[in-house]
Amino acid sequence: MHAYEHRLLSVNGITLSLYSAGPVEGPVVWLLHGFPESWYSWRHQMQALAEAGYRVMVPEMRGYGQSSAPPDVASYDLLTVCGDIQAAMDRLEQCSVAVVGHDWGAPVAWHLALLEPERVRVVGAMAVPYGGRPKRPAIEIIRSHFAERFNYILYFQQPGLAEAELDADIPRTLRMMMHNTSAAVPKDFFLQNKPADSTLSQGMQDPGTPPAWCSPEAFECYVRTFEGRGFRGALNWYRNFELNWERTAPLAERKVEQPALFLLGDKDPVGTLEAHTLQKMPGWVPDLEQHLLADCGHWVQSERPEQVNRLLLDFLGRRYTTTA
Repeated sequence: MHAYEHRLLSVNGITLSLYSAGPVEGPVVWLLHGFPESWYSWRHQMQALAEAGYRVMVPEMRGYGQSSAPPDVASYDLLTVCGDIQAAMDRLEQCSVAVVGHDWGAPVAWHLALLEPERVRVVGAMAVPYGGRPKRPAIEIIRSHFAERFNYILYFQQPGLAEAELDADIPRTLRMMMHNTSAAVPKDFFLQNKPADSTLSQGMQDPGTPPAWCSPEAFECYVRTFEGRGFRGALNWYRNFELNWERTAPLAERKVEQPALFLLGDKDPVGTLEAHTLQKMPGWVPDLEQHLLADCGHWVQSERPEQVNRLLLDFLGRRYTTTA
């Protein structure tokens, strides 16, 4: 097994915690995690990629783990988060990379491809598709569709509200998020109808233990990611839809031209939320390879690690290392 290297980089006004593995001279692959996750969610891919000769870079995104968690909500807009990764690439003198993201890491990966068409040679995303910049901020669309029903993104908007629930029992929060958006429950269980004033956990199941695909060692790493700081920084990512929309105006007509890989679990509730975006994606990502993973929920790289590794290594071998 390849050993993980760890360093703290001063970039873009923050400290970025960065794990890496694989030969230093290997083709560079960045893996970007989402919410509420950990760099360790990529453990299976780090091992497989390192063994295949890639240099794997896995940050703890801002707001998570040992990386900085600025108190200001506006510090978590999408282009600022992209700037963390761009600055780290600059510090490490990387001029040719592949970028792969899951959940919130996927929009970061898509936008890094838009911002860095020369440096980002190929892009991969899991769970969250790209369908161009919306005509208005996504949060406005969500508010209009869920005026009288609960929506977790709306619940996350008011600073302090979701934190009070999620921070009260971090292991329970993580167990419930993992379980209720996985293949262990019906696809739209997480999106069940309930009153607008509900809490996140209302109507959800607490399995009492982490899922089988998250070992005790891995679960402890997830818990440590949030211990002592809670979920405030991670939740702040959800509080910048308006600012993200404003700041991405210069990218509005730009397409993702690089070779792209997209993976989605057939039981991922995000597939329901993003159904319209999925239909639009081929028009905005013309060189696209898509795969729907059977009996798989939201946590694609953890629920189906061997299949993800095969697809990722095949894609990188054909579209990245042959031209890098």
